[in-house]
Amino acid sequence: MQNNNATGTGLALDGAAAVTGQAWRDAWRQQVRQHPWMTAGLALSMAAVTLMLISGIADGLTGGGEPLRLATLGGLAGFAATALGALAGIALGRISARMEDSLLGFAAGMMLAASSFSLILPGLAAAKEMTGNGAAGALIVVAGLALGVLLMLGLDRFTPHEHDSTGPCGPGCERIGRVGLFVLAITLHNLPEGMAIGVSFARGELDVGLPLTSAIALQDIPEGLAVVMALRAAGVGAWRAVLMAGASGLMEPLGALFGVGIAGGLAVAYPIGLGLAAGAMIFVVSHEVIPETHRNGHQTPATLGLMAGFAVMMFLDTALG
Repeated sequence: MQNNNATGTGLALDGAAAVTGQAWRDAWRQQVRQHPWMTAGLALSMAAVTLMLISGIADGLTGGGEPLRLATLGGLAGFAATALGALAGIALGRISARMEDSLLGFAAGMMLAASSFSLILPGLAAAKEMTGNGAAGALIVVAGLALGVLLMLGLDRFTPHEHDSTGPCGPGCERIGRVGLFVLAITLHNLPEGMAIGVSFARGELDVGLPLTSAIALQDIPEGLAVVMALRAAGVGAWRAVLMAGASGLMEPLGALFGVGIAGGLAVAYPIGLGLAAGAMIFVVSHEVIPETHRNGHQTPATLGLMAGFAVMMFLDTALG
């Protein structure tokens, strides 16, 4: 009798898993039918990224092991800064919404400046050196920007997540709790930052990678703080919120390894990779961070924070580059 009960329970679990899997597949198919152009854009960007990654692996990540080591250290620095910000959230307890929006504005400004000075400009220089023509080099970087936007737009559309300003979105979002959706949103946010770190070190050049990594690590502190505050507002316990915020920062070293892989193969992959990382970061800033800082009516302090972050990153790029 016990064996029959166990068998019945196992069959029931298998059946439930099959139903759940089918529900997810149906949600994805519906999303594809509703957004064919976004699906095509995501497929194109994923195909390009996959080819670049295969090329990077086949070439042994040009420059030997140094780019890989630097990218790993840079990604870990971003993770550590996120964890530090999360711990600060416990030490500070509560901060005002005005201050939180100002800090996020500061982070947004640093991301925008990093995209401009540490990704796009080096990409343009590398592409021009490779082609001998400024216009052709610019087109290469623009192609990378477009791939980055298509990649993030597709991931945003096809990954279930939630933002306070927009609510739950993505296929199957109703099957995941609010906290899980929020963590997925933060993971999507951290991916382009990690990729940017990895791409910037693809040639083992500290003058490109060091300012960018410093900027990302610095702006990860207020981001980690904001994540903890949001999780605690959603009812998550203090230390569990810290662990979840820190875990979301693990996407940065993983993204860094991915970034150094896609930009370390073909010569053209480096400027394309820089443009891709810049496009992904600018998309996140415009699509998520800036709207989040404005939803509480704190546009002015958030904008001042953005300008301050932009100025700090511009200084870091000049001083460390």
